[in-house]
Amino acid sequence: MSKNFSALNMAEQQIANLDEQLLRRKLRITESPCNIKANVGQRELKAFCSNDYLGLANHPKLVSAIAEGANLYGVGSGASHLISGHSIAHDLLEKKLAAFESKHIPDARALFFSTGYLANMSAITGLARLAGQGEASIYSAKLNHASLIDGVRLASAQTKAKVTLFDHQDLHSLEEALGHDAHPLKLIVIDGVFSMDGDIAPIGKLIQMAEQYDALLLVDDAHGFGVLGKQGHGILEQSQVHSERIIYVGTLGKAAGVSGAFICAPAPFIEWLIQKSRPYIYSTATPPAIAHTLLTSLELIENDEGIRRRQQLNELIQIWNEEMTFSNWEQVSSSTPIQPVILGSNANALAAAKLLDEAGYWIPAIRPPTVPVGSSRLRITFSANHSIDDLRELIKILKIIEQKIESEVGA
Repeated sequence: MSKNFSALNMAEQQIANLDEQLLRRKLRITESPCNIKANVGQRELKAFCSNDYLGLANHPKLVSAIAEGANLYGVGSGASHLISGHSIAHDLLEKKLAAFESKHIPDARALFFSTGYLANMSAITGLARLAGQGEASIYSAKLNHASLIDGVRLASAQTKAKVTLFDHQDLHSLEEALGHDAHPLKLIVIDGVFSMDGDIAPIGKLIQMAEQYDALLLVDDAHGFGVLGKQGHGILEQSQVHSERIIYVGTLGKAAGVSGAFICAPAPFIEWLIQKSRPYIYSTATPPAIAHTLLTSLELIENDEGIRRRQQLNELIQIWNEEMTFSNWEQVSSSTPIQPVILGSNANALAAAKLLDEAGYWIPAIRPPTVPVGSSRLRITFSANHSIDDLRELIKILKIIEQKIESEVGA
């Protein structure tokens, strides 16, 4: 290999730097369907790390539905939605998704995307283009998901929109800034459930502020859709809000168990995104078989089985918050399936993940830049397929591992 290949040398040096900081990430290959037990490297591990909150990813009805969808529509869409790739399966799914949120968004219409990242990029950049250059303000929560952050950055670069960050747990600075903002377009961007802490955004208060200061509220409910609300419709159902100012983004590859995402908003906003959102216009449509499968997933989420699965999740969450206590690690209790345990240093988080792996558990260490420096953690997530016994066994193992790591650190 040439020593004068400067770009390759830079890549090798940067990777070495990541290794020194204990920040290099590695892929692990699974050899089994997504479930609470995973075959990894010819070992079976108890998984408490996926976002398959309702345990639907390997549900037999969804397995049958995707086979049926492939028989009906084949395995590819062949083109973007605006060329020839928009199937009746996509249309039916979008209508069903709009019906899901229609109690909370008047004149609701939905638009289906292949990923949540693409949906967020499309929504933020497309909406920012409603106003002229330099005529929009975007208010983004500091702990938003990377897809929201990147969407805000791209929108600002394209439209010269002014970007202001705010603390979602203290809205005083946001309200003050909105009160002094004369821009014709103001967009508040926030996660519904924050993916690393599990806390829920104050949607009711944010809607009031959007109404008062003539703003739009974009909510990325990736970790709330299917989980929150009696029927699993997400944070809007749980918060019992209703407003034409809501731009709702839901993910279909987490609690819904399949793949993709959607934007739901009043029809004029969706029509505008179809016309002007570059990620939507220039992406090949998701295979119709996926959309067909998601129709079955939505039925499961809404029906008695979905209610039962959410009840199981809530019972697990309650037991965890009542029975799990740490001596030195910081437990960030939440009312969602996301339960972080903060260990601080990268070394401690990696050590805990390694000991868990040796004990037969798969809970990866989450490190910067995903979380702030000094807050490396275990991100523990529950599935409706986990039993109470599964959870109590995990609690015992975690207490043993904490004692072991802390004794080694003390020594």
